[in-house]
Amino acid sequence: MSNKEATDAANEKFKSGKTHAAEAAADLKEAATAKLNHLRDTLNERAGEYRERATQVWADTTGRARTLTEDGEEYIRENPLQAVGIALAAGFILGVILRR
Repeated sequence: MSNKEATDAANEKFKSGKTHAAEAAADLKEAATAKLNHLRDTLNERAGEYRERATQVWADTTGRARTLTEDGEEYIRENPLQAVGIALAAGFILGVILRR
């Protein structure tokens, strides 16, 4: 094999390797893009589920708070002296705790 033939063969192998590497890079890019899109879809789906669940929990919590407020107001209307006594006792206990 002559020097020219060896050089030509080396150039062909280099071009072939370069083409193969470019194809592999394109395939890798395509696979990474597909995986990224799948991951993004999964994350958006989960975020929607969490958002929905948080909305449900918020609605339940506000409903319970509203019920407790109404029950407290009703208790105060029915037992005003006891309510004042409880408030005074709670204030006294908090005052003692906060002084320390």
